[in-house]
Amino acid sequence: MSSSKTVRLTDKQFALIAKALAEPRRYQILKEIGKCKEQMACSALKEGSDISAATLSHHIKELETAGLITSTKDGKYMKLTVEREVLHAYLEQLSKI
Repeated sequence: MSSSKTVRLTDKQFALIAKALAEPRRYQILKEIGKCKEQMACSALKEGSDISAATLSHHIKELETAGLITSTKDGKYMKLTVEREVLHAYLEQLSKI
């Protein structure tokens, strides 16, 4: 069961999301994380990519800064989740341009 909450984006957050999604590799990373119904292990994301761990970490940080994903530590592992409410709010605001 998902909680339905209304998210309002500031102009700054809207710009951060646009910047994050302008990078094709970040868009692909977001799509991969979004395929999981709940959380995706960061290690699984690394296995499916041809980029270094440092580069992947940078892209994840940019998506997280924009509010598009959240990361949760599970022991020594990190799990990633798409913040669908934020993504929907971005698309809604974008459609009003």
